[in-house]
Amino acid sequence: MNEPRELAGLLRERGVSRRAFLAYASWMTSLLALPPAMAPAMAQGLAKARRQAVIWLSFQECTGCTESLTRSFSPSLEELIFDFISLDYHHTLQAASGEAAEQARRQSMKDNAGKYVVIVDGSVPVGDGGVYSVIAGQSNVDMLAETVSQAAAVIAVGTCAAFGGLPEARPNPTGAVPVSQLVKDKPVVNIPGCPPMPQAMAGTLVHLLSFGKLPELDALGRPRAFFGESIHDRCYRRPFYEKGLFAHSFDDEGARQGWCLYELGCKGPVTYNACASLKWNGGVSFPIQSGHGCIGCSEPRFWDRGGLYQPLSTGSTDVRKVIGIAAAGGVALGAASAALARKRQAEHAAADKKET
Repeated sequence: MNEPRELAGLLRERGVSRRAFLAYASWMTSLLALPPAMAPAMAQGLAKARRQAVIWLSFQECTGCTESLTRSFSPSLEELIFDFISLDYHHTLQAASGEAAEQARRQSMKDNAGKYVVIVDGSVPVGDGGVYSVIAGQSNVDMLAETVSQAAAVIAVGTCAAFGGLPEARPNPTGAVPVSQLVKDKPVVNIPGCPPMPQAMAGTLVHLLSFGKLPELDALGRPRAFFGESIHDRCYRRPFYEKGLFAHSFDDEGARQGWCLYELGCKGPVTYNACASLKWNGGVSFPIQSGHGCIGCSEPRFWDRGGLYQPLSTGSTDVRKVIGIAAAGGVALGAASAALARKRQAEHAAADKKET
């Protein structure tokens, strides 16, 4: 095999200027919530990086995760970055099939032992010996175990791979489980979402290329840069929540005026993701902006937690008290703010009257 070449040389050949490369490094540093001073280090790390071998396994899934990645609206330079990740095996995107495809996977494992990254989308069915999903005569359970045996790290993309997702929802007839339940001897990064945000997938891989390590993770194994704040924290409708102004149907006056969708089942207060800040469709919108409440798809067991349109305060018992208190606090805060504003207006009016 030819020796992998450094990214800087490949970029120059494609006409990417140093200025554009540094701008991309600065943008990615910001996206990953790193200090601005880290931008030069990221640029230097990316410049010296070599093609990262990636093996992508697809199990119980809908292909939405792959669709999300291929429809990324990130800058064109990011697309070039992905050109230099050697995607050696991918059930949906690869040209090879049958034995040739499986040989490519095993050859990549051999050539890049201890260095390749395994990306998995879809949950893994373990019921009845794993018979519910078989690829090339091999169960998902066995293929996962074989493929990760010499991997450097595993990235579970999409809620199905990260937390079990819809296949694991009650009654879970196939015995679906998340990747982390089966992989215990390798670092596992969870990038949930149905589908996951392409920036989170891209950012995680770029961080690995730049610094040779995975980004900081939260308690659920998710990159903090993308899952460190709730949808509610960044939602433009939050001021209405704090004022106690809620839409009561998807087409009432409150909905038309953009009021909070909490009472229509929005799970934004308990869902951690970057949808409200990075958005979808070229940065144009996200579900709440389109008039639909967050369904909490980046959280564990989101399908079983109270139903999509059932308000948290009367639905999911594990968060009912917390969110009920939060809602009451929001209403109280809004009322207190309004009262304070009226008081200040009265004081200013009195002062103006006294001066005249």
